[in-house]
Amino acid sequence: MEWPACLDEYEKLVIRMNTPRVVIDNAVCSSATLVKVDSARKHGILLEAVQVLTDLDLSIKKAYISSDGRWFMDVFHVTDQNGNKLTDESVISYIEQSLGSIHYVRSTGFNGVTALELTGTDRLGLMSEVFAVLADLQCNVVEAKVWTHNGRIASLIYVKDCDSGSPIEDSQKIDRIEGRLRSVLKGDNDIRSAKTSVSMTVTHTERRLHQMMFADRDYERKPIIRTNSDSPAVTVQNWIERGYSVVNVQCKDRRKLLFDVVSNLTDMQYVVFHATINTAGNQAYLEFYVRHTDGTPISLEAERQRVIQCLQAAIERRASEGVRLELCMADRQGLLADVTRTFRENGLNVTRAEISTAEDSAHNMFYVTDAIGNAADPKIIEAVRQRIGMGNLKVKELPRIYHEKGEEEEPALGVGGAVLFSLGSLVRKNLYNLGLIRSYS
Repeated sequence: MEWPACLDEYEKLVIRMNTPRVVIDNAVCSSATLVKVDSARKHGILLEAVQVLTDLDLSIKKAYISSDGRWFMDVFHVTDQNGNKLTDESVISYIEQSLGSIHYVRSTGFNGVTALELTGTDRLGLMSEVFAVLADLQCNVVEAKVWTHNGRIASLIYVKDCDSGSPIEDSQKIDRIEGRLRSVLKGDNDIRSAKTSVSMTVTHTERRLHQMMFADRDYERKPIIRTNSDSPAVTVQNWIERGYSVVNVQCKDRRKLLFDVVSNLTDMQYVVFHATINTAGNQAYLEFYVRHTDGTPISLEAERQRVIQCLQAAIERRASEGVRLELCMADRQGLLADVTRTFRENGLNVTRAEISTAEDSAHNMFYVTDAIGNAADPKIIEAVRQRIGMGNLKVKELPRIYHEKGEEEEPALGVGGAVLFSLGSLVRKNLYNLGLIRSYS
């Protein structure tokens, strides 16, 4: 390893002592690859490790987390998108290098863009208006993600100047962008809470979206009731003898579930000392032993309820309902404005979106419902496809987890069962047998 010239010997020693040890093993488990990380403990270290794995679209089937004094140990059972063990040496090498450097700042993957952050009240056609403003102001959308939850919307959009292909640095143009987007977000009924900001700093998009919706207090908004929604079961109890608060989550399994939960625990200033994550069929069971950053457990009933609300919101934000439409075609100026205007004119509301461009090609994903959040009429979907191009806009089924009825393997525990699971002996005994805690009695 080559050291920067500015580091003295003491600083080099500190780096060596704190550099995580990473072991990736395909021999221990027949159905998953084990990824083990030993690291000096610091606030947010678990989230950084999980973020490395989820950014590769890996599924975390099981996990055991424990800290002892100043040291932290994570063990993840992971598979690829097809449910197979990891065999690609380049992927394994990337994981080793990334997890080995989680104490230090890493590149976000792309630079040379301007970041736009937007929050406000969701309504039919809002993103159509946003993209129309950006097209009119000669802004080329490079990447974007849109989340909606409980009637609120958060979006992080990365843009370049259409003419120069460079980040937008002109202060007058930035002021115009902020002013017009704020007017769009305010509409007729969001005078106080609509927010826009422009930054040259590129952040981790999904982490930032969680932070934006958390700051917007979407978890306190009146939930939108849908007949086919499955609310996650969250319980919080105190293990008084050990000074922990025990947080249990039971919900449908999906990729990035652990990232979403840990991200919000971290942002709420809780430290995870021990945890176990297990999946059975299409269900996920997550248990966390947490304290505040000052070392105290949750003490007030109001705080307990807030944790429950926030974690439910964190899980639901990504689980947008609707028909998934994928747009693949040559990119051009104003494409997003035209496509989303077609959605709006046909009464389709965008509940979630992922926008990306590469080498003059657009690859965009939209979840759409009707104007009030119900399933879109298939005839309307076909009419929209005909207008945009049947070969350009394709209907994709929702992720498998939203269709299954839970017929596989183990039965659901329910809220009461989750409480018993929390304070019973099974999980604590597993942690004890693995050497992650000293006693389960």
